[in-house]
Amino acid sequence: MKPEIKITKTELLLQLKNLLLVLLGTLVLSFGCAIFLEPFALVTGGVTGLSIAINALFNSPEVVIPILGDFTDILVFAITWVLFFLGLIFLGRDFAVKTLISTIFYPIGFHLFGMLVSPDVLGGFFDLTGRLEYASISLIIAALFGGICVGTGCALTFLGGGSTGGMDVIAFMICKLFKRWKSSDVIFAIDASIVLFGMFVEGNLVLTLLGVISAWLAAAVIDKIFIGGNRAFTAQIVSDKYEELNLSIREEVRRTTTMLVGYGGYSRESKTVLSVTFTMNQYADLMRVIKRIDPTAFVSISQAHEINGEGFTYGQHS
Repeated sequence: MKPEIKITKTELLLQLKNLLLVLLGTLVLSFGCAIFLEPFALVTGGVTGLSIAINALFNSPEVVIPILGDFTDILVFAITWVLFFLGLIFLGRDFAVKTLISTIFYPIGFHLFGMLVSPDVLGGFFDLTGRLEYASISLIIAALFGGICVGTGCALTFLGGGSTGGMDVIAFMICKLFKRWKSSDVIFAIDASIVLFGMFVEGNLVLTLLGVISAWLAAAVIDKIFIGGNRAFTAQIVSDKYEELNLSIREEVRRTTTMLVGYGGYSRESKTVLSVTFTMNQYADLMRVIKRIDPTAFVSISQAHEINGEGFTYGQHS
């Protein structure tokens, strides 16, 4: 029988902080996509990129369906929820829980922020496409700031222990079938396919290249905000409650630890040091466990440039 886990005030505040980070990240992500990417039909991959490309396909002169008009926000809503249920079925409840906040609030935010892109709202303040005197500059600004917002939103979501879900669900499902494939490579292949699909539909090389630049900038911002460019980290934890920490890290973070024997440089006392390697999606879970069990624990986190072995397929950091 597992011991009853009591939620302290500190842990409750930490969970609230993580929820707010995930919510804020989701809103920043939806703002960037609705204000900057969708109005200029910039396809950068992901759910929004796929929705923009499909919308462009059905509204092209060759396949025009006048009744539909612009229905990108409907596509975003539908695809997001379809992917959520696929994740729930094939990847499990834990993954679905991490994507739930983004699944609920991203389509809502995308629709509401999209309403700001109108010449009749706030005097057309957010209507970049209506600035005819700055037409070329507006397109470049949209690509740059769209990438920054997308990267910032994803990074904040990761810091809160959440996940944006989306097309990552398809990538993780593929990697579950082909265990030797790296999820980062599959995600890149999916996004690249969406960008190529957008280029085929729109027939505009300029928009395609700006979409690629925007996607690259988003990835760079994610790496910059979340402690540099690597997705794998190693934590060294010094605590007298190492046995309890060891058990909780295995059960709640789902990572094994290595116990090292150390000696205090000042006290000369023997200390047990827990070493654990984890991904950025597990950062919030790890810190939650540590703060609940021993808020006074000494924790040092460093980037892991290469992780080989069980749990981290050779060269795989995600």
